[in-house]
Amino acid sequence: METTKTQINPTAAFQIKEIKTSQKPQMGHHENARKAHRKLVNRRKRTTRDVTAAYHHRRQQQQKKDKVQEDQDDQSKEELLETKIFALQRIVPGGETLGVDELFEETADYILALQCQIKAMKVLTNFIEGLKKEKSKFGA
Repeated sequence: METTKTQINPTAAFQIKEIKTSQKPQMGHHENARKAHRKLVNRRKRTTRDVTAAYHHRRQQQQKKDKVQEDQDDQSKEELLETKIFALQRIVPGGETLGVDELFEETADYILALQCQIKAMKVLTNFIEGLKKEKSKFGA
């Protein structure tokens, strides 16, 4: 049932209409309101569930990408390490036949031997330069 109400302002030159409509609830139709409310609640639950599922799906995808990236990083690190070990095997005499542990020990010994050779060369160089200076002093 609809009701309308009209007000007239005597001081104004125009009319202001105020329309109010209302329907009386029909008897026996309260179940429709319950169904409508239940539909709304279910829609909210579905929306929340869908958003949550989408969040978890995105998170799983990101974790997969991260794991693949870590695997690739590990592979590249291993390849780099193998390349360096191969280069070290070529540098150290007899390194091609050694395992990694023995290669590192042999490398340390080889470095010490090279340092001793450098010291010996410096001593010989200083000795030869000293002889040249003495010869030049005596007018040679």
